[in-house]
Amino acid sequence: METVIADDGVRLWASRSEGAGEPLVLCHGGPGLWDMFADVAELLADVTSVVRWDQRGCGRSERSDGPWTSERFVGDLDAVRRHFGVERVALLGHSWGAQLALSYALAHPQRVRALVYVAGTGIGPVAEWHGGYEENLLARLSEDPERLARWRELGRDDRERAVIQWSAEFEERARAMELAGRMADPWFGINQECSRELNDETRRTWGTSELYDACAALDVPVVIVDGAHDIRPRSAVDSLERALPRVRRVVLPGAGHLPWAEDPKGFREAVAVALR
Repeated sequence: METVIADDGVRLWASRSEGAGEPLVLCHGGPGLWDMFADVAELLADVTSVVRWDQRGCGRSERSDGPWTSERFVGDLDAVRRHFGVERVALLGHSWGAQLALSYALAHPQRVRALVYVAGTGIGPVAEWHGGYEENLLARLSEDPERLARWRELGRDDRERAVIQWSAEFEERARAMELAGRMADPWFGINQECSRELNDETRRTWGTSELYDACAALDVPVVIVDGAHDIRPRSAVDSLERALPRVRRVVLPGAGHLPWAEDPKGFREAVAVALR
């Protein structure tokens, strides 16, 4: 384990696995969560080394007062890159982390050699997909009325509530609670302020013509990886796929929002091809 010092002095938790070549830097989802990529690092052990890190104010990183802006988080990601001595980095971002990795590539394209964009929500307005997500979430949770009632009565910071909600992210319904429980072990608590402010920023700034134009000019190879059964409508990602000039898209048919958990072979191959 290592400590990365951001340019404002905030301490960030990080870890690099053993492996050949320059590492793949992983950006976890949220916002407000922490790195849950231990199984991804293991899955890719013979493909590449990986760097995992917890975003500021989250997980094992220093509890800070922010600021909770994408610009600040892009700066933190650059501090991680510098700490590990990587001149041109390969990035893999998942969910909110896919948005962060894309934002970094747009800010510093000369520092990125490849981007793997996993289970993101594209570059259109949040309103275009969020209603569909909420409908799909409720439909999944309604499969077990008692569990749904329990989810509704628990507070937003409760681990049990998070596990119930995360269980909706998996297509394998028989294993969904088990897989969601693994996401919450260990449990660090959700940084609700971080989550709220970054999501509010996305609602204000995503879907602009400037963002579309920036993506159209991005000279970085991108592989988009989707689970076909993600409860966030996959049509949301079409906007990004249309805008990018150097893009491949891989859809894993048996997977949900965490495709490596339900189709590890397909996910591993998609990442390996991206890095080649």
